[in-house]
Amino acid sequence: MDTQQVSVPAHASSPVSGVVHVNTRQTSRFTIIGNHLAQHREMSLLAIGLSTYIQSLPAGARIGIKKLAERFPESEARIAAALRELETHGYLSRTRERLPNGNVVTRTCSYNQPLSTVCRHPEPRPEPRRYIPTPPAPAPAAPVPLPHPRKPLPQYVRAATALLADLHRHAPQITLTEKDVTLLAPLAVTWFERGSTPGALRHALTADLPKPLKYPAKLLRHRLTVLLPPPATPATLVDPLQNCNNCDRAFRAPSPGYCRDCEAHPCEA
Repeated sequence: MDTQQVSVPAHASSPVSGVVHVNTRQTSRFTIIGNHLAQHREMSLLAIGLSTYIQSLPAGARIGIKKLAERFPESEARIAAALRELETHGYLSRTRERLPNGNVVTRTCSYNQPLSTVCRHPEPRPEPRRYIPTPPAPAPAAPVPLPHPRKPLPQYVRAATALLADLHRHAPQITLTEKDVTLLAPLAVTWFERGSTPGALRHALTADLPKPLKYPAKLLRHRLTVLLPPPATPATLVDPLQNCNNCDRAFRAPSPGYCRDCEAHPCEA
């Protein structure tokens, strides 16, 4: 009896080592990945895998760092680093855009070819800066105007000059030069025109002096201006003392001239 010969199909010789591909033809739910990505020599496996996952998602899917960290066991820091790798090598771009309602969103584009071989998505033009005029700086406050005597009578000028020159006897820290006395005298004359007495003026200038007193002339000018009493009313206004041009008798009058007795006897005068 003849022995039946069973023919066995010859198997292809398998390599001793290395990977063996057992491929099944995909007909649905597949993504085509280029070897330039799958075999990239400079990116990490996490970046390559993350790019593969992103390209498999439908358009409009959210791929923020927090969203990816919820999907995969890697931390947000590692996922953020992988996204930066994909941006560096041209497989991902992220741009910020402002919506018509004013909100700012991040637009992400995934590329199945690196940007060096495809047309880069045009970057959105930044919104032109609106010119907002800077409001003008407020004008500095006008300095307080210095008072001026209405009619500087000679006796008022002499009294004011003597009072200012004698202040150091009442307050040793007040040291004035001749120029200081000349400049401050008209201010003191204004006090006398408004009915102030020498004692009241001296007290206003020497009371509660700061220690140390660095600039006595400036302090006196400030006090003579700020503490100036109001103008005297006609009811309280007192005419200054005058010396009669005939008998040299003292009398009160708004201007120099003759006393009442000399005016009553003009022939004798």
